[in-house]
Amino acid sequence: MKELNLRKQIIKFSKLLNKTNLSPLRSGNISIRYKNGFLITPSGMKYETLKLKDIVFVDLKGNYKKSGNKPSSEWRFHKDIYINKKEAGAIVHCHSKDALVLSCIRKKIPAFHYMVAVAGGVDIRLAKYATYGTPELSKNIIIALKNRSACLIENHGQVASGKNLPDAFELAQEVEYLSSQYISCLRVGKPKILSSSLMNKVLAKVKSYKK
Repeated sequence: MKELNLRKQIIKFSKLLNKTNLSPLRSGNISIRYKNGFLITPSGMKYETLKLKDIVFVDLKGNYKKSGNKPSSEWRFHKDIYINKKEAGAIVHCHSKDALVLSCIRKKIPAFHYMVAVAGGVDIRLAKYATYGTPELSKNIIIALKNRSACLIENHGQVASGKNLPDAFELAQEVEYLSSQYISCLRVGKPKILSSSLMNKVLAKVKSYKK
């Protein structure tokens, strides 16, 4: 896809972050892999005001033009996800309400429902807390994303990756929905957790389904 179309797509889905309540105001960030780096939302700008020229290109060494907009403060973990996960074509990071609630009480999402498998494993892990934008946070997220395409981040929110931006955005929505369902289960009682053997059967079906 041409760079112009990728920039348009980032703006479209950035506005959807607000419209779908995945992230309020200026929180969260979106990127798409491009050439030897990625295109990412700028730092501190309201999504509704974004123009094509506002989207920032960052290479996989962390370089970007200093004369233009600064990339999102979270550009570092986007870079490291692209380096460590060759299958990742796009990333959505957001502060969606229920994923954030779970992250703040420091609970991962276990296999209370088989759809947890959409993130690639038997659970949706919780990355350890570190100050936003730091190498420490990036390292923690990479650990949580091993063999996963999404994770929660302690006292922060969630991050999801996909082969393209529509896939990554849909996964972020699914993580938020699962978070909401899990919180509802906890209100009623202790949910029954599916075993690893049962989840592995689901993972095999999900893998073949996505082909």
